[in-house]
Order: sequence, then structure tokens, then C-alpha cells
Amino acid sequence: MNLVVKKFNELTTTELYEILKSRAEIFIMEQQIRYQDMDNIDYKSLHCFFMENNKVVAYLRAFYKEEDESIVKIGRVLTLNHGNGLGKSLLEQSLKAVKNRMKCKKICMHAQQHTVGFYEKFGFKVTSSPFMEEGIVHVAMELELK
Repeated sequence: MNLVVKKFNELTTTELYEILKSRAEIFIMEQQIRYQDMDNIDYKSLHCFFMENNKVVAYLRAFYKEEDESIVKIGRVLTLNHGNGLGKSLLEQSLKAVKNRMKCKKICMHAQQHTVGFYEKFGFKVTSSPFMEEGIVHVAMELELK
């Protein structure tokens, strides 16, 4: 499966619709998070995703943290099907794309606490105590780039 990497203005309307649909399926329907998903950050994000049968099956977005272009934050990380290696492929390929396209020194995120072990396999380190975000326990994590 080939990773699609696009800035917001490069997305087709179908890709955007499928991204939003997949995010709603995971975060709103499955995890029952009540929040405004469309937060204007999409406009300034790099969108990384896999499509299968015209459906976004794995996704994340990356954007510069505030005005500091040395730090990128990733978020909205999802896979529709779990346990099949899709998440690993998404993160491996997306990290390469972010490093190449965004030229940052550090990648950070707020990870759901139960996913910490997964992200640690890629070199991310926990940098905070657990905290609540949208009713789910999260921790801040960072990956220093060489």
C-alpha cells in the first residue's frame, strides 16, 4: 500500500471527505469523544494516509507547533483495522515523509496512554505525566531527530 502525502490544498474533495469520515468513525463513534474535529489545523497540516477501495484506512496529520518550524506535532493518528501492521506502516512511512518535507528537529505528540509502547518502538519518549484530554488519559511524547 502506498502512502499518500499531501498538503491541505492538494487534497481532492473525495480524499478530504474520506479523511473526515475515518476520523469521525474512530474518534467520535468508536472512542465516543465529543469534540470539534475540524479545528482549522487541517489547513496548515501535511496529511499522510493509506487508501483502500477509495476509503481512508489509516491516517495522521503533521503540522508545525506554533511558529517554531523546528518542532512538528503529529495527531489524529488512526487505523480503521487494528492488529494487521497498518499502524506500523503508517508511522514508519509518515515519519520519513515528515522528516523530508518539513525539515524539523523534533516530532511531538499527545499519545493516548495505552499506545505509549507502540510509539516507543519508533524512538518516541514520554515527556509528561499522564493528563486528561477529551476524557482520555494521554501523555506528551517526543522524538528527537538527528
